[in-house]
Amino acid sequence: MGFTNTIKTSFLILSDTHGKDHIMPNVSVDVAIHCGDITDESKLEEYRSSLELLKSIDAPLKLVIAGNHDWSLEESAYQRLTAEAITRPDIGPELVRKKYGDFGQARQLFSEDQSITFLDEGIHTFLLQNGANLTVYASPFTPSPEAAMGFQFKLNDEHNFSISPPDSNKRVDVAITHDPPKGVLDRTASNKRGGCEELFAAIAKARPRLHCFGHIHESWGAKLVTWRGKEGTTTTTTPSHFTEIDNGASKLIDSVASYKPRKLEREDHTKDRKKRKEQLFRDGFRSTSHCANDENPLVAGQQTLFVNAALELSPEDEDPDAREMVPWIVELDLPSAYKRREGMERVVLTTGKHSENNTGGGWQLRRP
Repeated sequence: MGFTNTIKTSFLILSDTHGKDHIMPNVSVDVAIHCGDITDESKLEEYRSSLELLKSIDAPLKLVIAGNHDWSLEESAYQRLTAEAITRPDIGPELVRKKYGDFGQARQLFSEDQSITFLDEGIHTFLLQNGANLTVYASPFTPSPEAAMGFQFKLNDEHNFSISPPDSNKRVDVAITHDPPKGVLDRTASNKRGGCEELFAAIAKARPRLHCFGHIHESWGAKLVTWRGKEGTTTTTTPSHFTEIDNGASKLIDSVASYKPRKLEREDHTKDRKKRKEQLFRDGFRSTSHCANDENPLVAGQQTLFVNAALELSPEDEDPDAREMVPWIVELDLPSAYKRREGMERVVLTTGKHSENNTGGGWQLRRP
């Protein structure tokens, strides 16, 4: 009997809920991830509503980052935007404090539930209850022409997405960002690329197993990307999706476009799309699995699964049948915290809040 060094791990991924009461699937997962835009206007009542949504998810660990709409979580944006609001005669300081609270008040709400962890930009490590190690890179920052909201930088400025390279002590398994990388699941309604070049370059070098994000509502979907060249490097000094991705060996799992009728399409194809969309909303989620025994197993260091999990559709995509998309459920193999014999499983004895200094429980081995 040999040893296995990976553990199948399930993720529920969502983004861009904008303070609305979305219905979460009744599914148990190991980790839930929210990729930002928790709110629409960064109001306290929206944070409270979103926290109730997160609490409804059956997962022992829930990871959350901010998005550009969640500006009250960034001090510089909070001070600037509330100062502007206070000067308006129809608002004033009392109404601002009532709606947005003092700075830090919104952030404090995330400490009320032990299963929810709000992530600042950087690298974070977790020992999951299933016995897997999880190393995450998180960043809420997005490029913007005016940088008028939260966690934004101007298009001509640079932002250092410090994802550790594969040979470091903290190899990143999952990247959680609000913005997409440029060239992957980032098409806007005007058919332009809305993702970030610097982020793509960092992801192409680090090659995490999973990169999840939102922000571009029109590009909900998932794609299993195969990289060119050697792990830990890029093929050029100015990497892009043209130079780094082997499109012939990559696979689009699903996209919001696949559910839309097409011009001059056969009637039976249109009916099939409608049936698939109806089934998608009955299920309440879209799933994909890329573990060792699956049809398309992910090869760590050579492939990355990209997921755009934006739930709210853009106005151009809205129709009477679908005002929002559904979360993604993803299964991947993660490194095991302990070597374990094949044919045996780990049992968590106790639970607790996950952090870099808390394992979240004891464990033992037993035969299934």
